[in-house]
Amino acid sequence: MSIFRSILTGTGAYLPDRVLTNAELATKVDTSDAWIQERTGIKSRHIAADGQLTSDLAIAAARAAMDSAGISAADVDLIVQATATPDQTFPATATRVQAALGITRGAAFDIQAVCSGFVYALATADNFIRAGQSKCALVIGAETFSRILDWTDRTTCVLFADGAGAVVLQAEAASGHDSNSRGVLSTHLHADGRCNDLLYVDGGPSSTQTVGHLRMAGREVFRHAVTNLAAVTHEALAANGLSAADLDWIVPHQANIRIIDTTARKLGLSPDKVVTTVDHHGNTSAASVPLALAEAVADGRIRRGDLVLMEAMGGGFTWGAALVRM
Repeated sequence: MSIFRSILTGTGAYLPDRVLTNAELATKVDTSDAWIQERTGIKSRHIAADGQLTSDLAIAAARAAMDSAGISAADVDLIVQATATPDQTFPATATRVQAALGITRGAAFDIQAVCSGFVYALATADNFIRAGQSKCALVIGAETFSRILDWTDRTTCVLFADGAGAVVLQAEAASGHDSNSRGVLSTHLHADGRCNDLLYVDGGPSSTQTVGHLRMAGREVFRHAVTNLAAVTHEALAANGLSAADLDWIVPHQANIRIIDTTARKLGLSPDKVVTTVDHHGNTSAASVPLALAEAVADGRIRRGDLVLMEAMGGGFTWGAALVRM
């Protein structure tokens, strides 16, 4: 029986043109640039234009990832898109991406795990490849969170933003598990539905028949995030017989600089090994990890052969990690 491994062969990103600075936000709500930076590390974020949909962002990021991997629409047989802000209640936004890219075979579907969505999507695509059911997958994280924010709530509207990131996974025959070989080494997913009321949207088709707005208990989210992200990182490393010292890079969910820094300290990781884009991306939910990954690949920080740990936690709560040899 053939054994396959998922090789990450391309990355792509897209950010809307509109940049919203802290100074501009301070003219709309009771806040300041200093207050936002001190508590979140965010200086600016990108906001989708009127009429610009989540699928538009996803399509642009996917095209960039396909160009990076040197593949065409005919090569792709799976699209897994992570989003909590789909174009429509149904069909899946992934099918709109599929049509726009000219992909006519295989499966296309959305995954909803909020900020953990990209890690969940990557795990799903990886398992399709390992099972021999896909040879080339597009994995996308795309969000227009600006559409579900209460712009009078300074505790949330300063945090979130819009964007999209994507990667290409391609199947390669493998003789067994080898942490020194390229590919997705392992993925680790978790959820705890008891935490629903700590981070959620107060609307939905079945409950209020409205989209609703994002609500968050910030201190509780922070506490759970640091604990859960450190634990799942240790889990991923232990599953592969590795330690934090073996990591070349960690690409965390870009939620808040305090969460990123505190988690890194718990892991004993140098800040030099942590990819941080929250200052100019804000929290783009499912898009944040692939956006940060694409930026670090594009600027040469992350190179072929590097050991990269991606981790994220989101509403639900959901959380997870993926260990990848680039």
